[in-house]
Amino acid sequence: MYSSTGLDVWTMMNQVSASVDAVNLGQGYMSFPPRDFIKRAAQDAFVEDTHNQYAPPRGRQHLLDQIASRFSQKFGRPIDSSSEVSIHAGANEALLSVFTAFLEVGQNQEAILIEPAFDQYTPNVIMAGGKPVYVPLRVATAKDPASEVISSSDWKLDMDELEAAISPKTRILVLNTPHNPVGKVFSRSELEAIADVSRRHNLLVVSDEVYEHLTYGAEHISIATLPGMWERTITVGSAGKLFGVTGWRVGWAVGPQDLIQPTLAAHTRIVFTTNTPLQEGVASAFKQAASNGFFDSQREEYQQRRNRLMEIFDDVGLPYVVPDGAYYLLVNAAAIKIPDTYEFPPFIEQRGPNFKLVYFFIKEFGVSGIPPTEFYSDEHKPLANDYIRFAFCKTDQGLEDASKRLQKLKQYLQS
Repeated sequence: MYSSTGLDVWTMMNQVSASVDAVNLGQGYMSFPPRDFIKRAAQDAFVEDTHNQYAPPRGRQHLLDQIASRFSQKFGRPIDSSSEVSIHAGANEALLSVFTAFLEVGQNQEAILIEPAFDQYTPNVIMAGGKPVYVPLRVATAKDPASEVISSSDWKLDMDELEAAISPKTRILVLNTPHNPVGKVFSRSELEAIADVSRRHNLLVVSDEVYEHLTYGAEHISIATLPGMWERTITVGSAGKLFGVTGWRVGWAVGPQDLIQPTLAAHTRIVFTTNTPLQEGVASAFKQAASNGFFDSQREEYQQRRNRLMEIFDDVGLPYVVPDGAYYLLVNAAAIKIPDTYEFPPFIEQRGPNFKLVYFFIKEFGVSGIPPTEFYSDEHKPLANDYIRFAFCKTDQGLEDASKRLQKLKQYLQS
């Protein structure tokens, strides 16, 4: 699988960005430091002598208890930290552990991925021995996305299309809400429709909710709270996204014991355990965040960044998708006219028109993004050819620098 794999999109675009000292709005890491109380939580954990050896594979009890307490309140049911939670080396490893636990190698069992789908889903399913099956969100609005601003709620999952993708070999449906890269927060009615399909076809739902606290006016609902869904849902979360510490690599899975136990068994063989001191740091940060208003103030700050980035693209004349959650802005750049004689390096040329569009933005305007076709199967890549994903988890100065540089793109707009 990997002997012929080319450079990943993150490394590729970061290298192109570095070559022209571009403002990096591509990869979704924070260009500002975490709050002091979060850093102190990690510092305090590192100097404690008992925090320097292996943690139990399930996780440190302090963090398990914090996660269980949070989800007990969120789900309206008691969560047992000793059997219904597992701690992982980031949300990505939690996902791989779930797929490894529930997809049987050699059986060609299938996992439904809703596109655009985070680019780790597909290789994780394949590594676990499964087969990814893709169902895309489709823009359902009378507006023209190439010339008008639309909402992330305009991206809809066609339930007939979802039903048609399910076969006797389907085992898992992966849900991501709030969604990367669209910013869609699935509504209660949408989740109820997905839940109905999942119950009728006896599917395990893997709900990736790493952006759960980053919503802007929309209500985030965990599908596990719907009737009959706790029993068939594993909810995945991330300290990296919640606290702005993507390098800490601490995530978790929450669900009933009969789903978490196999997930934990797979985790034990994949990485064995998650680093001890940062588990303690995350636990302490959670405990403090419960009383210092962190999540509310963080949401307000991100909403301000989102609004500023939207203003920037309003000014230069490109429409976008207004995100209700997460920290990405999908910009429709169909109006950009790249000169016919423009030359692209072979590693970009072979990746198609969307990579060319992003490369052009980086080289000519000095602002980097990510080509969202990377989040699609080959069949559905054309749905994203005109879009660029920009991350707004960046400093105010970074956004202002981007604003100045993007003024240049006006000369490439088609009338």
